Amino acid sequence: MTTDAKRETNLTKTPIIIILAFISCFLWGSAFPCIKIGYRMFDIAASDTASQIFFAGVRFTIAGLMVILIGSLQQKRLAHPRREMIGPVIGLSLMQTIGQYFFFYIGLAHSTGVSSSIIEGANTFFTILIAALIFRTEHLAWNKILGCAAGFAGVLLIQLPSGGGTVFSFTVLGEGFILISTILAAFSSSYIKSCAQRENPVTMSGYQFLFGGIVLAAGGFLVGGRLGIHAAGILLLLYMAFISAAAYTIWSMLLAANPVSRIAVFGFFNPVIGVLLSALLLGEANQAFSLRGLMALALVCVGIVVVNHAFSVGTQAS
Repeated sequence: MTTDAKRETNLTKTPIIIILAFISCFLWGSAFPCIKIGYRMFDIAASDTASQIFFAGVRFTIAGLMVILIGSLQQKRLAHPRREMIGPVIGLSLMQTIGQYFFFYIGLAHSTGVSSSIIEGANTFFTILIAALIFRTEHLAWNKILGCAAGFAGVLLIQLPSGGGTVFSFTVLGEGFILISTILAAFSSSYIKSCAQRENPVTMSGYQFLFGGIVLAAGGFLVGGRLGIHAAGILLLLYMAFISAAAYTIWSMLLAANPVSRIAVFGFFNPVIGVLLSALLLGEANQAFSLRGLMALALVCVGIVVVNHAFSVGTQAS
């Protein structure tokens, strides 16, 4: 058995899948508090949109270089997209890195890490709805609809004011921008699926990160965005770039060796980890561990499990 075959066989073992999927989701979940910590560390005010975008651009430029390095080591040559895929890579970057994270970084500056983590948990549901209703690559079965309903109920519940009442805690620049970023992420997921058959997904990710990061960094810098240079800030930026590079690579390896439905179900770790780390690192325990917060989180997780179960049933039936 070749080395690649042995590696693929190991990646199909349940204990290894659980460990690697958890590591990947932990990295993604840690991004929520790390961004807000970065705002404090670099003295970026909620109103300083230029520095927020510059911060995002520097992170994803470094992440792109990391992913390209990983892809080059995997392929034993300089990883680069084929000429005919340059346009799709730029299109993906416009949706995923430039569009998604433009709204995400601004939104996170105007909302809590807990709320943002749970709203981002709705990505699975948007992905399914967009794939079924717009790209028409999935069948919208009743169990998927029920899963979407449970997840959106959790998203709405976390926005209810803590003092009771019926007015939602929702601002356009805060939760609204996080919601827009989630929708863009769902569109990019469907777009990646349509392009993955023509290009290595790691290569596509690396170059769309790099292109998007440069655009964000240049745009933020030109309108006055700045970051103070200090050792702690550099370490945080490197870790945040590593989040994107490592988490995506691990997740791609798991998807390559297993059915998508088997791996996607572990996505419920994302909102859980995001909420827990926000509670521990940002002092948001009152929101995270309130009855309302726990119920919202439970609904999102139930929704994700139900939706992914629908994928499993569909795979077995086909």
